Amino acid sequence: MAQQDYYELLGVEKGANDEELKKAYRKKAVQYHPDKNPGNKEAEEMFKKVSEAYEVLKDGEKRAAYDRYGHAAFKQAGGAGPRGPAGAGGGGFHDPFDIFRDVFNGGGGGGGIFDEMFGGGGGGRDSGRDGSDLRYDLEISLEEAAKGLEKEISFRKAVTCERCHGNGAEPGSKKVTCPTCKGHGQVRRSGGIITFTQTCPTCGGSGQKIEKACTACRGEGRTAQTTKLNVRIPAGVETGSRLRSSGNGEAGMAGGQAGDLYIVLTVREHELFERHGNDLFCEIPIKFTLATLGGALEVPTLFGKASLKIPAGTQSGTTFRLKGKGMPGLRGGAGDQLVRVQVEVPQSLTGEQRKILEEYVRVSGDADEPMAKSFFDKAKKFF
Repeated sequence: MAQQDYYELLGVEKGANDEELKKAYRKKAVQYHPDKNPGNKEAEEMFKKVSEAYEVLKDGEKRAAYDRYGHAAFKQAGGAGPRGPAGAGGGGFHDPFDIFRDVFNGGGGGGGIFDEMFGGGGGGRDSGRDGSDLRYDLEISLEEAAKGLEKEISFRKAVTCERCHGNGAEPGSKKVTCPTCKGHGQVRRSGGIITFTQTCPTCGGSGQKIEKACTACRGEGRTAQTTKLNVRIPAGVETGSRLRSSGNGEAGMAGGQAGDLYIVLTVREHELFERHGNDLFCEIPIKFTLATLGGALEVPTLFGKASLKIPAGTQSGTTFRLKGKGMPGLRGGAGDQLVRVQVEVPQSLTGEQRKILEEYVRVSGDADEPMAKSFFDKAKKFF
């Protein structure tokens, strides 16, 4: 069955820029993530597909190859089916479950699609390849962002095979000369009148091939494993903050270094507070008697209650500032909390309350010159 177009999967136009691609991917990934769709095989499959589409389109070289050749650009030499970033194959593990994967700065060898396009896949290599960096999306509350926390996360990644210790060979087996390149590490291909040389797809350029692949990892040198990790999140982080855990990405191959794990944070919207940088903003209703006569009011903050002084004659929409009650800064200091008050007008009055207010109207002179009339008299000069 024909594969669905990558742009169509992400819901973007062919000319979409990097930011549009990223935004579309995050939306689709959240929609189909297995954690939000437990037991839904169709959602799991769609999550794999959108992850595959994004990994191709976010990379300029891969995207150019896809735009020119379509899915055929990523088929293995020899006619095997497409091996996308969410599929299995000789380049590395790309299990999308529990974790959003993203290869930062190229990531080093994890069997990328562009490498496969030019014959970089295959087992039994001597040359070391660094493991891919991984991305884990973590959502936290605004309170957690304000105070910091430690959190245990769980994800799957490629780790060094315990049976072969990463060399891909069954214990006791040996390496032999690669039958494809005869030990040269390169093969010559003819494309009409042009002949070009490329890395041998069988041995990956080493000139040797494992006689018998490890039965545990099938010559990969790595196996997939669920890993748990305690992550310390400092106070003051915001949506888009990225934490790096060195060496906790995928294991390298043939002595290559392990990649890093990047935890990308999303801070949930709060029902009361809006965040603007390190400042917090909220609206608080107050009684018209407090606004008129003045007094003190207890207001909520992320760190408990605080007392706010309301001067007599406060107008609706007035904003007050609570110094240092906002979000802590990652480099020290703290923002402020801005409190805008909205004066509540009573919707019903008792007879006695109405009588008192009517007496106030009489004493203050409001009945003699209604405010609305006074305003329109002043506004006449503008018309």
